[in-house]
Amino acid sequence: MILKVVRSGGFAGLTATGELDTAAQPDSERLEQVARGLDRAQLGSGRPQPDRYVYRLQVHATADAEPTELLVAEQDLDADTAWLLDRVLQS
Repeated sequence: MILKVVRSGGFAGLTATGELDTAAQPDSERLEQVARGLDRAQLGSGRPQPDRYVYRLQVHATADAEPTELLVAEQDLDADTAWLLDRVLQS
């Protein structure tokens, strides 16, 4: 599974990006479990608030597969989703 994250917004308006191939990671099972468990309906509106981040997550089941794309606003993150996004951005 290939995960791509673009974080934008925040106080300074800077953009950060990350990409991670879960197959090469020691915590691949957890990464894939969290990614598969994301529910668009429970991730909120994706509408930004002043000085907060917005995350665009692309999930590719395989390298050549069409991605599933999710837009998540910082205020709508739960602990697992926040962990996943940070993990990808740190890659």
